[in-house]
Amino acid sequence: MIEVIVNRPGFEYDIHSLVKAFFPKEEVSVRAREDFQEDTRLRLAVEFTDHEVRAELFEEQNSLNIRTHAVDYEDRKETKNHLKRLIYRMLSDYTGQKLPWGSLTGIRPVKIAMKLLEEGKTNAEVAAYMREHYLASKEKAALSVMIANRERYVLRDINYRDGYSLYIGIPFCPSTCLYCSFTSYPLSLWEKRMDEYLDALFQEFDYAAEAFRHKKLNTIYIGGGTPTTLSPERLQRLLQKIRASFDTGHLQEYTVEAGRPDSITREKLKVLLSHGIDRISINPQTMKDETLKIIGRHHTVAQTKEAFALAREMGFSHINMDLIIGLPGEGYEDVEHTMQEVAALGPDSVTIHSLAIKRAARLNLFKEEYEEMGLENNMEIMDMTARYCAEMELYPYYLYRQKNMAGNFENVGYARTDQAGIYNILMMEEKQTIVACGAGSVSKRVYPDGRIERSENVKDVALYIQKIDEMIERKRKLLTDF
Repeated sequence: MIEVIVNRPGFEYDIHSLVKAFFPKEEVSVRAREDFQEDTRLRLAVEFTDHEVRAELFEEQNSLNIRTHAVDYEDRKETKNHLKRLIYRMLSDYTGQKLPWGSLTGIRPVKIAMKLLEEGKTNAEVAAYMREHYLASKEKAALSVMIANRERYVLRDINYRDGYSLYIGIPFCPSTCLYCSFTSYPLSLWEKRMDEYLDALFQEFDYAAEAFRHKKLNTIYIGGGTPTTLSPERLQRLLQKIRASFDTGHLQEYTVEAGRPDSITREKLKVLLSHGIDRISINPQTMKDETLKIIGRHHTVAQTKEAFALAREMGFSHINMDLIIGLPGEGYEDVEHTMQEVAALGPDSVTIHSLAIKRAARLNLFKEEYEEMGLENNMEIMDMTARYCAEMELYPYYLYRQKNMAGNFENVGYARTDQAGIYNILMMEEKQTIVACGAGSVSKRVYPDGRIERSENVKDVALYIQKIDEMIERKRKLLTDF
């Protein structure tokens, strides 16, 4: 147990995230109380006074380190950054660790670099700011700047004010993966109610299409779940409804996340192509059959290769593949084998995910069992995956982070020139309003001044169907006068 005592509320989440980054396997408690818990081995006391913040580190009851920094409470953002740098340096001294992203705990580090570039800063100035202000490593600062520049190029023709993007959620899967924290809706249990789900979804479409009839639809992303769990007939019904409801004349990208190789058939791919969709994902996560069994994916490496070959043969010109680093029992050699197998297929983009252990996932619920197998990620593995992507002529185009990521690293999307995923960038950088339809989806309205407001749909599919009128009303409140 690591205990953090804070005398002033407001920064608990940031402190917890940073301490957890140094001690990922420890329970971390942040609260306002003075007594030691019996099982506390390390204690961090944070005290805000009139003009400074003071941090003191204790091991058992012995004081190890004291640091202070003057703060201006009127500037909350700078107060937070001073506090995080102070705690970072203290814990770095104690553990001997340097985190790749320094004191940054947010999920969108590239957003910082993007903003500074838009303000007219040079690449060198932005990289220096990332290193000095957030203590990020030289490598991560440079990566942020590189990706921010590519994102700006990819988004050069996107109209943020008069355009919008559409996300459509199909929350069904053949099985629930070990690391997944989403509410699971197995295909076998929901087969008979899928048409009810589509009926509700289409009501949302009707509202969104009318509300945005004067706007230009730039990207569509159909995700999940696994959208290709839908039968060819239901997939056709879905895509026909989208075509009938929305003006797709300004589309720059149309993506369907095929995801599970065992959900892909020639008939389904034909339906996608008939609607002009040639950007899909076929996600192996790993090219090791033993790991696929452990994580609960019911397909094989051979099925992944067959699905990829089929899609390519049928004419899909953009196929993405998602991989996860840090899966149970996989080390450097296993990941390199996966990269070699993926390189042999020749995808047009690859997303390298660092495993994030979600609170509600089975991987977290039975964490000790899987930690015995090893959950390994390190800079050598990440550098190796980047090298293989470069050899495939795939280069970084977007990046995001999550809580509790293996090795405290990041997820990076790599793509060929002019094949970067526009929707992925818009979602991460929060540059454009995204209308999201379906259970568990979140719409985001981006205002001209950069302010962002959200509207969430309920996650439970049965409740979503039952309360579809309420979901539409939530959107109406968010999007009125857009």
